[in-house]
Amino acid sequence: MLKKILGVFVLVIVIFLGVVASRPATFEIKRSLAINAAPEVVQAQITNFKTWNEWSPWEKLDPAMKKTYDGAPTGVGAHYAWDSANGDVGAGEMKITDVTPERVGIDLHFLRPFEAENHILFDLTKTGDATTVTWTMAGKNSFGGKAMSLFMDMDKLVGGDFDKGLASLKTVSEAAQAAAVKKAADDAAAAAPPPADAAPAGTDAGTP
Repeated sequence: MLKKILGVFVLVIVIFLGVVASRPATFEIKRSLAINAAPEVVQAQITNFKTWNEWSPWEKLDPAMKKTYDGAPTGVGAHYAWDSANGDVGAGEMKITDVTPERVGIDLHFLRPFEAENHILFDLTKTGDATTVTWTMAGKNSFGGKAMSLFMDMDKLVGGDFDKGLASLKTVSEAAQAAAVKKAADDAAAAAPPPADAAPAGTDAGTP
């Protein structure tokens, strides 16, 4: 009887391992949102890691986490590392590897709660006066990741955070766009010559 139970147990394990092994070797999570701002305005919020504090959904999970910024201040070469005691945030690092007017590429290295090497891509597509931002994270599925995918929908789990992040990025970018438009209008008004019929400074416009 014991041998039969042990045999069934081994068979279940073999079947489980086979099912896990058959899961996709790679994964991709992608979300998009239209933002009413110019591509360069949106991109400025992405290529400076210090501004992620204003829109990244993970930054808000542990305001006290340790952060390190080095490399270039913005754009290619910018590097950001974080270390948090919060299990939902863990520890890791990001480095910007590619910047063009249409995209930002970032290498992402998770250290905790599990180790993984992923790649992030922000595609910026101008659509009229708006910019459609597509946020993609892709990487290899480790055995642990394949096993987790049997019990959790990672697309919904992480994709929900992407949705929150894009909504916050929209708010921040549209505010930056409005500020840029106001500044341009103020600068233009300040630089404009006075009307031709305006009285010279220091004179009384009512005196013949």
